[in-house]
Amino acid sequence: MYTFSFYPYQYPFKTPLQTHHGTWEQREGIIVNLTDTTGNTGKGEIAPLPWFGSESFSTALGFCQQLDNKITPETIYNLPDSLPACQFALESALADLTATSSPSPTPSQLSHLLPTGETCLHHWQTPYQQGIRTFKVKIAVSPLRQELSIIQQLLNLLPPDCKLRLDANGGLTLDTAQQWLQRLDHYSKLEFLEQPLPPQDWTTLCQLSQTYQTPLALDESVATLSQLQACYHGGWTGIFVIKAAIAGSPQKLKQFCQTHSLDLVFSSVFETPIGMQAAFRLAQDLASPHRALGYGISHWFNSL
Repeated sequence: MYTFSFYPYQYPFKTPLQTHHGTWEQREGIIVNLTDTTGNTGKGEIAPLPWFGSESFSTALGFCQQLDNKITPETIYNLPDSLPACQFALESALADLTATSSPSPTPSQLSHLLPTGETCLHHWQTPYQQGIRTFKVKIAVSPLRQELSIIQQLLNLLPPDCKLRLDANGGLTLDTAQQWLQRLDHYSKLEFLEQPLPPQDWTTLCQLSQTYQTPLALDESVATLSQLQACYHGGWTGIFVIKAAIAGSPQKLKQFCQTHSLDLVFSSVFETPIGMQAAFRLAQDLASPHRALGYGISHWFNSL
């Protein structure tokens, strides 16, 4: 039996984040605490992303409010799959009670999210000097011709030891995805194109992945563990981007990934360091070692 407590938080972005899903101005979530009978406390974080398919902030808050201040492991491990961010937070808090280490990735192990538009051409130098070698840019935000021109300029500017990830958030059509891939397919610095089409275009996504040299990665298609399992068993052989904070039960995610061969990239949902540490513990056992972790996002906030 553990004592349960929680507190909501809100952190504004320094600059609103532009994605195909819209403009994101602040991250809101909930920190949860589990305290055992000896006074030790484990922390977890509920960081919902409802447009990816997780529960909403209000649903998560309502769940926390209706819990008694006492909770058992049995209750935690039997939370419904409709609350994936809550599953992650409470299981993470349990694990934090007995954790003996706090993984801390080096800059070279992180992917740094650049701003969209021409601004990205001037914001890679400082993180590069700090040791970052993998960068990411959101696309499908501005007109196609404009974005193609900017990304080609960026690829030409980045040093040879860099990799670039492009994330469309499911915002391309088959025609625009083909234009991206045809134009950029010869760039060795392009690590992968992430979720070019929406999840419902499964057959076309599979066909695209087999047509071009540039690897494709699934993100929105594999937001939760059940979706990850479905895409794996459906025959996806490309990259899987795992947002651990909304994937559901860490225990079940770890079990599935350790018994199947998957090319995994762990990625942030702009959680605080509490959620990041829990994700890092998973990633150190599961993530593909040759791929940077998508947690180079702290520069988007004044403080976390």
